[in-house]
Amino acid sequence: MRTSVVRSTFILLIAFLSGLVHAEVAIIANLANPESSLSANEAKKIFLGKRASFPSGSWVTPVDLSKGSATRDIFYKKLATKNSAQMSAYWSKLIFSGKATPPKELPDDVSVKAWIANNKDGLGYINIDSVDTSIKVLLILQ
Repeated sequence: MRTSVVRSTFILLIAFLSGLVHAEVAIIANLANPESSLSANEAKKIFLGKRASFPSGSWVTPVDLSKGSATRDIFYKKLATKNSAQMSAYWSKLIFSGKATPPKELPDDVSVKAWIANNKDGLGYINIDSVDTSIKVLLILQ
């Protein structure tokens, strides 16, 4: 009996985690931003501190979800093929060398949307289920 309960719990956990890995993440911008789209490569450069402007040349200020966020973990896994520990090590190295600073962290999708809606140069990401008319979607990571 105990074995079947453990097995069932394990199967449910695997199903839940599989759903997280397949979640879609939307990269979002302010409605007034002139960009209509963004490639994954351009987004990667911005979020890894290698680029400080949109492709059009206008300044960009990226924001991150806080560490431990499932959406953040999925975002970096899909965009940069890095897990949370790898991202921490990446930013530690850049901060120490003085080459870049990581994006400001916000606690949740609601905070990211509100910040983006009030910052024309902002770029962020949220779970696709949180997208609404207050922001513009530039790219969907599937």
